[in-house]
Amino acid sequence: MSKTVGIVMGSKSDLPVMEAAGQVLDELGVSWEMRILSAHRTPEQAHEFAVTARDRGLKLIIAGAGMAAHLAGVMAGVSELPVIGVPLGASLGGFDSLLATVQMPPGVPVATVAVGKAGAKNAAWMAVRILALSDEDLRQRHLAARAAMTAKVLEADASIQ
Repeated sequence: MSKTVGIVMGSKSDLPVMEAAGQVLDELGVSWEMRILSAHRTPEQAHEFAVTARDRGLKLIIAGAGMAAHLAGVMAGVSELPVIGVPLGASLGGFDSLLATVQMPPGVPVATVAVGKAGAKNAAWMAVRILALSDEDLRQRHLAARAAMTAKVLEADASIQ
């Protein structure tokens, strides 16, 4: 069975953060594959991953990287799929990664989320929203998950009144 979302990161040290994206996708029943590919140390393999992604059944790529953080841009530069970039806090509190991920030239967009684990989770939530546009079952699972989050907040609110 082909996977729907590709999750790629530049280093194994990024795994604890990027696994959070996979957990969200698992909770919502979205299939995914994960790879460690560096824009700088494995450029041929990163390129191959990106250019063959659609043919392998992927509909979207989530790319996380720190420091120079060029991975999401490389993915967006050679793939026709939407790319969501997750800046990682490898140095400068992740500010360098945020700028490297978000500052893309016109025509090569990377949707960019927050730095770190919250960003990885939101990348998955954004992927779900995009995919749910053409998948009614996923849309219903997404709406149910949002309703559960709302109920949890309202329950916490009620508990302090």
